[in-house]
Amino acid sequence: MSSAPTLAPRPSSRTSGQNMIAIASGKGGVGKTWFAITLTHALARQKVRTLLFDGDLGLANLDIQLGLMPKHDLGSVIAGRLTLNQAVLTYEEGNFDIIAGRSGSGGLANIPASRLQILGDDLNLLSAAYDKVVIDLGAGVERTVRQLTQSVGTCLVVATDEPTSLTDAYAFIKVTHMERPGADIRIVINMANSTREGERTYNTLLKACEGFLKISPPLIGVIRRDNKVRESIKSQSSILTRFPNTEAASDVERIAEKLKE
Repeated sequence: MSSAPTLAPRPSSRTSGQNMIAIASGKGGVGKTWFAITLTHALARQKVRTLLFDGDLGLANLDIQLGLMPKHDLGSVIAGRLTLNQAVLTYEEGNFDIIAGRSGSGGLANIPASRLQILGDDLNLLSAAYDKVVIDLGAGVERTVRQLTQSVGTCLVVATDEPTSLTDAYAFIKVTHMERPGADIRIVINMANSTREGERTYNTLLKACEGFLKISPPLIGVIRRDNKVRESIKSQSSILTRFPNTEAASDVERIAEKLKE
């Protein structure tokens, strides 16, 4: 791990924020942060220059899942001691960059809306230096979560077959749709016993969205249940480093392929 060099935004014809991908979930415990890490690593393996941003301002833990001890984090940025660019670290094992949150501190969840807006604007500017920026959001529909999704190009909502997960995923989709009609929302079903079962779970969520919201967010992928996921998390490393040929790893790589363009 090392500090990344200062990045000069390269010329881009992209609409601002369109290369930003928010990873959301209605509730915790659905594998959202694991998915954000694995998706970022999968994109990097496909030669996509990618930044992973820890947007879970209440319970940041990207650094813990990857076994990192970052010298700088978002706490220093929000306190005004560093610019956002100066908080970028390179995760050399995965060949992607990270901006870590402040692990174990809930203080960032209460930052003023004006300061959060500045943070979002700065992230938008920094995104021009990357092909993709993956934002690991906090669970739920709190103010900080909603504000960080305002300018992203795509929002991936992670859900499982648990009724509470589906209910809370629907709530997130509803709020996002109300605040940003026409937002690019796509569904990821995680920890499915099979691809077919994952598709059935998706159809349950889809029916609710079509029936009550009159929208049809597409399924971007099903991630099959895989014991190697727990092992990779316990070893504080990416599954694509330790077990790159497992089912879950392959499923995420297929999702990355769809997002690469």
